[in-house]
Amino acid sequence: MVFTAGQIAGILEGEVDGNPEIAVHKLAKIEEGESGSLTFLANPKYTSHIYTTKASVTIVNKDFVPEQNITTTMIKVDDAYESFSKLLEYYNKVKNNKVGIETPVFTADDVTFGENFYLGAFSYVGSNVIIGKNVKIYPNVYVGDNVKIDDNVIIFAGAKIYSETVIGKNCLIHSGAIIGADGFGYTPNKDGEFSRVPQTGNVVMEDNVDIGAGTTIDRATLGSTILHKGVKLDNQIQIAHNVEIGEHTVIAAQTGIAGSTKIGKRCMIGGQVGIVGHITIGDNVKIQAQSGIARNIKDNEVLQGSPALNYGDFNKSYVHFKNLPKVVKRIDKLEKKIDRDQNK
Repeated sequence: MVFTAGQIAGILEGEVDGNPEIAVHKLAKIEEGESGSLTFLANPKYTSHIYTTKASVTIVNKDFVPEQNITTTMIKVDDAYESFSKLLEYYNKVKNNKVGIETPVFTADDVTFGENFYLGAFSYVGSNVIIGKNVKIYPNVYVGDNVKIDDNVIIFAGAKIYSETVIGKNCLIHSGAIIGADGFGYTPNKDGEFSRVPQTGNVVMEDNVDIGAGTTIDRATLGSTILHKGVKLDNQIQIAHNVEIGEHTVIAAQTGIAGSTKIGKRCMIGGQVGIVGHITIGDNVKIQAQSGIARNIKDNEVLQGSPALNYGDFNKSYVHFKNLPKVVKRIDKLEKKIDRDQNK
């Protein structure tokens, strides 16, 4: 796809400083820019590169004033980083704007779907599925019975959407994600054997939820596993049955959350965090990578460690831990001195 500087400025509501007719067809880092590429300058540490970049067009902040001659055409905007992100989103929408049903696929006779629908080859869509407008389902996707998918959803290749799942507007589900698998529910009998507890609930994803590749979200035993609007999940995360995650919470890769735990709004959870079941985590909580959470957490706490401590306390304790061999030597010397004094 080819765009001129003038067209890009129109999309971003920016001003062109240079040649509005110059065209670009690819994106690049500012230090690696070459003819025909578009880049941006947002971090002042990279300012020197704008004087040497060969990129045809560079997005900059409106208050940027070059101190040397430059060859790149500038597009001046209020926030260069935000505008570049907006442009990437626009580019992806154009690139992914496939329409139509490829073959072979299977769709039940009672499936309904909105305009601009795309269904990739070798996909399966079950009975009583309702699909909104501008939905893109890539090849090898499974969509079970009674699933509801709202407008502007993208489901990438190989994802599996189990029955009764509800997906809101503008959601993004990456390859290999599994939404609605059975929760890990078993009950022991007197012989020590485990019987499966039927998982009869579903998964509800509200608007603007993103699910990373290989992430699994289990259906509820009863009721719903719920991801509220704006939740963002990284790759390879495990969300167990009846978990509820609050609005605009973000979770990094390889985190596991056990059943029936409630997580608040605007939390930030690092990679490889383990969270036990049946606890409540408040709003605006920050949990550092590889922490273990085994208790209820109040609003605004910042935690690290396993079991997790207050972040400041953890850092202070870690200083002492690093010095532990020296401390032990000092204690040994003191004990020997006390013994000598007592034996005099």
